[in-house]
Amino acid sequence: MSSLNYHCPAAGRHLDKRMKRCQIGIMREKELRLALICYGGISLAVYMHGISKEIWHVARASHAHITGATPLSGSAKVYQHLLAEMEHQCGLRLRILPDIIAGASAGGINGIFLGQAIASGQSLEPLTQLWLNGADIERLLDPEARRTSLIANAWAVPFARSLIGAQDEAVEASVSAEARTEVRRKLAQFVRSRWFAPPFGGAEFCTMLLDAFDAMAASPPGPRLLPVSQPLDLFVTVTDFFGYKQALRLNSPSMISETEHRLTLSFQDQGAGLGDAASMAYAARATASFPGAFPPFTVGEIDEVLAHRDAHWGERNAFLARVLPKGCADPDQVVLIDGSVLANAPFKPAIAALKDRPARREVDRRFVYIDPTPGGAAIGATIGAQSRSPGFFATIIGAISGIPREQPIHDSLEAIESRSMQISRMRRVIAALEPEVEASIEKMLGSTWFLDHPTAERLRLWRTRAHDRATKAAGFAYAAYGHIKLSGVIEDAARLIARAQGDEGVEAMAGIRAQLLEHARARKIDRMTTQNGGAAAEPVAFFRAHDVRFRIRRLRFVARQLADVDAFEPDHRACAVTMRAHVFAALAAYLDREAQGFYAGLDLSDPVAALDRIARRRDLVSADDAADALLATALDDCAKTVRRKVLLAYLGFGYYDIATLPLLQGEGLDEFDPIRVDRIAPDDATAIRTGGAKAVLKGIEFHNFGAFFSRAYRENDYLWGRLHGADRLIDIIVSTLPRDMCLPEHTIVAAKQAAFRAILDEERSRLTAIPELIARLDQEIASIKRENA
Repeated sequence: MSSLNYHCPAAGRHLDKRMKRCQIGIMREKELRLALICYGGISLAVYMHGISKEIWHVARASHAHITGATPLSGSAKVYQHLLAEMEHQCGLRLRILPDIIAGASAGGINGIFLGQAIASGQSLEPLTQLWLNGADIERLLDPEARRTSLIANAWAVPFARSLIGAQDEAVEASVSAEARTEVRRKLAQFVRSRWFAPPFGGAEFCTMLLDAFDAMAASPPGPRLLPVSQPLDLFVTVTDFFGYKQALRLNSPSMISETEHRLTLSFQDQGAGLGDAASMAYAARATASFPGAFPPFTVGEIDEVLAHRDAHWGERNAFLARVLPKGCADPDQVVLIDGSVLANAPFKPAIAALKDRPARREVDRRFVYIDPTPGGAAIGATIGAQSRSPGFFATIIGAISGIPREQPIHDSLEAIESRSMQISRMRRVIAALEPEVEASIEKMLGSTWFLDHPTAERLRLWRTRAHDRATKAAGFAYAAYGHIKLSGVIEDAARLIARAQGDEGVEAMAGIRAQLLEHARARKIDRMTTQNGGAAAEPVAFFRAHDVRFRIRRLRFVARQLADVDAFEPDHRACAVTMRAHVFAALAAYLDREAQGFYAGLDLSDPVAALDRIARRRDLVSADDAADALLATALDDCAKTVRRKVLLAYLGFGYYDIATLPLLQGEGLDEFDPIRVDRIAPDDATAIRTGGAKAVLKGIEFHNFGAFFSRAYRENDYLWGRLHGADRLIDIIVSTLPRDMCLPEHTIVAAKQAAFRAILDEERSRLTAIPELIARLDQEIASIKRENA
């Protein structure tokens, strides 16, 4: 595809607007932030790898587009060109940032490797080789299981047939003709392997994972695919087989403990990497320890593998202390099994990670979940299920695997929807308050105040006067607002101190919080108002020294007021875009003060003394002066309408914050736009072929173990994963365009067709076991254009 034509005849009324924007140099900037949720799927990991690989290519294309790097090749080149055309024709400069990844089981492995590629700039290609070459029954079988003879295990064959059905019948019913010989041979070897002990080898799996990480490290390095200021959060779920005690507070008795088995291993990269390859291999091996197939995982297994490789795990003890439950007496005794047993769709940690995301420009936040078999179980698990009761083995498999994995995600989607509704509610409240707030500010400063040159000193004085006026106008509501702010500052300080002390447990946090609250009471910081209704001096001084979140909320509010460029007159739109960039520049200094690393080297052992040390390091008064100076300089060059909009928002924010923070339960919303949820699944990617997983995937056979039995199956599923990933990612990218812009359907089809062809061209020489499929796909992709003409 040498060129894409993005002129939209059906939307001709918008063409002049777009062209006008280009002529006056207006460029709207937006970040498409992807929180990826990667389900478990056993051998369908190969399919999910194909999807994650396209996500990696999209991130590479976005980075190259933003930095002006050399054009890429393959499907990444198609995405890069699409982004360039959206910028040129629509005036939208889009950056795509996969900054949160959460996975379970097979999805956990793919998430870990994708996170490593994004954070380090390393290639994801070695993982492709791992899945295609290594994810095979013959490679995965434990050496002891391979040596087991048919005679020794003849008694176990009836159990095997009860588990997966009679071999010949199952193969004839569900295996493609060209793969039956290979599948029969490997299936026979599998059922002859040892029974009542896991057939797959844990050490072999560990070795394969470490080999893949070594191969990634040896690949030509590239750039980190996220901005320096943007963290990458990675979560994988595991199941602690024996469980750990978790303290719970009650009224009576005051404290009890329960056994918790869910465990989430977390990694964060803020520019220094996710961690040692051994740490990530630990997480990958643990999350995919499928019950009955792999032995349960302990750290001793990877210790032995590393010793055999003569490899050093430098952060071993620190890593185990961080990720395992607090109070774990002996990390060597912790036994972990597959994360999907209890948490196959790990939305919860991804939602929690939204709290402190830095946002320096407009954000379009998406939760994208990858589900290889939506709404249905694997082939084999459902054969005859409607006509007879489940048998002994089918019941066990359903209990430990099928039912937990197939649980709906209503709760997670409702949590996301609740957050989005909360954001929409705040927008309505702010819109309703706007006339009254603006009238109050104008009355206070005079009708021509916005015509004056807004120096830094004037901004500071105006801010103080406006905030005092908002405080008095709030009346009794201000006391509640002040206590919510105080609680938030105390909670943030307690968390900062607890992290520095290395213990964020319930008891540690409660102790620090109690000391800080007692300190606040002793200094009368909790006395919010004076007798005449104004704000008391003690809490005002405390908030000036500590309340960094108020400053962040204020500047983000101003940026949102400038988000709709079309609300301004055409001659003023470029000024609004420039002003918005200065607002985000002012915001950067406050965001830096949110990072744990900003306080490196401080002695935070004594919580009360730590408060003063944190305040001195923050020096928020100096940051305020710098922000005022930056904004004043930008405002001086602004058109009057833009200047008025900014000043009313900046000075009037206290009114809005007093009204909305209690509704937000003390939580400021960094990403203030409603979250949208997208799914990538065979049912959704229909540009080439419809029919869902059963129409295209081979790994769904044998309870989702199918791709382990055939190289051709793995190649098939990997290729479809890439094609489906491209299909859906182009849909998601295009959906970021504002409502007044559009791309015609034939243009979107052309982009998808170009991506599909690029993928086939990249994979022809590697995928040698499926030439017939590739030939059919060539024809099907060629027919897309005719069908949509």
